[in-house]
Amino acid sequence: QVQIVESGGGLVQPGGSLGLSCVASGSIFSIYAMGWYRQAPGKQRELVATINSGSSTNYADSVKGRFTISRANALNTVYLQMNSLKPEDTAVYYCNTAVRLRDGRIINYWGQGTQVAVSS
Repeated sequence: QVQIVESGGGLVQPGGSLGLSCVASGSIFSIYAMGWYRQAPGKQRELVATINSGSSTNYADSVKGRFTISRANALNTVYLQMNSLKPEDTAVYYCNTAVRLRDGRIINYWGQGTQVAVSS
């Protein structure tokens, strides 16, 4: 089994910053891509940013230049630094990881989500 635990959400004023963390633990052999997605009320879940095992990154146009994704492979952890936050960034943020288990299977896991609210 694999557990995905996110942390770091909260309430911040427009223009402020927040950092999210996501740790994967359990029967992990290796981790491929890791990423962050978000879902605002009444909207579909959308990609925010991804990072592969070689640390190549991909960002949604709406967050380019404001958000930075990074990972610590030795810690099975992915981070999302969010700067210059806007009210439209308000959403539940979900961590996603593609994990190769010790038994050889490759499974995609989601975290439980962490709320980010941007409001004055």
